Amino acid sequence: MRIAFAGTPRFAAVALGAIVEAGHTVVLVMTQPDRPAGRGLKTRASAVSEWAAAHDLPIVSPVSLRFEKGGADAHEAVRRLRSLAPDLLVVAAYGLLLPAAVLDAPLGVAGGRGTVRAINIHASLLPRWRGAAPVARAIEAGDQVTGITLIQVDTGLDTGPILRSEAIPISPTDTAGSLTIRLGELGARLVASALADASVAAWSPVPQPTEGVTYARKIDRHEAWLNWAASADVLARQVRAFDPEPGACGRIDDGVVKIWSARAYPDDPLAEPGTVIAADVNGIRVACGQGLLQIDQLQRVGGRRLAAREFLAGWPIRAGARWQLPAQVREPR
Repeated sequence: MRIAFAGTPRFAAVALGAIVEAGHTVVLVMTQPDRPAGRGLKTRASAVSEWAAAHDLPIVSPVSLRFEKGGADAHEAVRRLRSLAPDLLVVAAYGLLLPAAVLDAPLGVAGGRGTVRAINIHASLLPRWRGAAPVARAIEAGDQVTGITLIQVDTGLDTGPILRSEAIPISPTDTAGSLTIRLGELGARLVASALADASVAAWSPVPQPTEGVTYARKIDRHEAWLNWAASADVLARQVRAFDPEPGACGRIDDGVVKIWSARAYPDDPLAEPGTVIAADVNGIRVACGQGLLQIDQLQRVGGRRLAAREFLAGWPIRAGARWQLPAQVREPR
């Protein structure tokens, strides 16, 4: 099958690899432009761009596919897509809106309920967690199960009919990073299987349920500041949900600290939220609105991730010190 592919992060690159390895011809790869990343903010290509370049696949990287915003680059990308006339467009965490001009370009695959021109590999069990950050929001909400849903792309936000889906459990230790890796592998396997079935017209998309719809809005930087008045359970989930981006953080002793690993305990600390109850080789224990949060791994600005005992050797936080509540926090310059 002749495939056009649209995706950006590693989650998508794994799927692109599976499509190529299954013997399909990828005629065009669309991915977001190179962007500054890392401590030095050096310009870096997306994971999909790097994979495609390493395998000599044609790449277009417009800032937008909408003509009024993307300008000449958008016009050229859509022109190339139309001229190549792929059988199908496969989308995975592309991060840009797909206008009708893009969705109508593929020739389409005949299924049991009409022609399918574009499919999306979405990292949740739709209709739960439509939107930009389904993996992080599932962890933050305390979901025990998530999965991959392959949907027929329409003009809505992850609203298209379902081709197939598969669930996996969320481990109590999963971070957004570790869970995304597992979901990426599942998505790659599922899309390869679906494309194999397309040759026998086995697709019969079914509408998504109307109940249970939730939206996984993009994570804003301000959400990374932990609110110690919340319960320890909520804070522990946020630490996992915000790893690797944007990283949960707090301010103590007038310094900003990233918190990468933490556990919740039901103990009643008998102290104001944000108060350090103890800080030793076992971790840093902090009073919360309900329960106690033990911080096991931290990182100071410009440093690296350290176990609590190593961190305390260079930053001796004392019992009685206070983590600031979000309303008290001053953003670092």
